[in-house]
Formats: sequence, C-alpha cells, structure tokens
Amino acid sequence: MSPQREVHPVEIAGKRRELPLFEVAPGVRIAIINILGDTELVEAVADEMASRMREGAIEADVLVTAEAKSIPLAHALSVRTELPYVVLRKTYKPYMGDAIESETLSITTGKPQHLYLDEKDRSLLQDARVLLLDDVISTGSTLKGMEEIVEKAGGRVVARMAIFTEGDDPARWSDVMALGHLPIFRS
Repeated sequence: MSPQREVHPVEIAGKRRELPLFEVAPGVRIAIINILGDTELVEAVADEMASRMREGAIEADVLVTAEAKSIPLAHALSVRTELPYVVLRKTYKPYMGDAIESETLSITTGKPQHLYLDEKDRSLLQDARVLLLDDVISTGSTLKGMEEIVEKAGGRVVARMAIFTEGDDPARWSDVMALGHLPIFRS
C-alpha cells in the first residue's frame, strides 16, 4: 500500500488532476505531474497547445522535447500540427553517432544530467524554427540545455511551451507559453 500523500488540485485544459507533493529538498515540496499513461490529459493538453500555437501565429518547423515524460505530448502535438518532433535523450547510445550534448540540472533528481541530440536528427534542426516543449519548467535548466543543443545544431528557438511553469515568481517565465503555473510548497 502506498503512503497517503498531500496533493495539489489543478485544472488544466479542462481536466482536473490531483498532483502529489514530493519533497525535493529539506522543507521544499513540488507538485508532480506525470502524463505518461494519462492519455485523456495528453490529448486535452495537445489540443489546447495546438490552438494556442494557431492563435499566437507560431511558425515552427520542428518540435523539440527532452526525454521522457514529455514524449507523449510531443507526439500528440506533432499529430495536430503536422510538425516533426525530436526527442533529446538523457543517455548516450553508440547508435546515436556524432551526437550534440549539453548538461542540465534537474530539480527532481538534484543531479547533473546530459541531453543528447542523435546524429540522425541533426538535419531536422539545421536552419529550422524550433518550438521547445516540456511538461514542467521549474529551474529552466532543461530549457537552457535544449536551447543550447538547438543552437549548436544550427536551429533557432522561436517559442517555448509547457503544461506548467513552476516556482515562486510566475513572471520569471513570461517567455514560456504555459497552460498553468505551479507554486513551490515550503514548510
């Protein structure tokens, strides 16, 4: 039996979810959204994001996301927008060839992580207008790592989208088109 957790209720893209709170540092908790397997939410969020892209006249050539929780969202948004998507991997595999790499620091792991652009996907980013996509943008480290890879590959970031931004200052993320904002919970 799993422990009873405090939750943070949210409504996003017309769907209600209760996000469990997890401690990521002493006295600091964050609400965790895990869209893996939540097809209903992924579909609703992708519909809303595609609509906002049209309304904002965002002209992108390719979607880029980081492994792993945002992959179903990237796929669903790709279907709606007819744009290809690229997944930046967190582990290098020999079949990835001459990959481009950047380093990030995840709030959920608290450790440095790496992002890798597979050699096979480099041509998709060359001279491309790129929309960066993530589930939650908290510290901005993953976003910065994705931007670094896009630039190294010769692409240009034209927009940033997320289901949620997170933190004490929502205005910090004014350049991110997000569907909602999550607070940090301190005790």
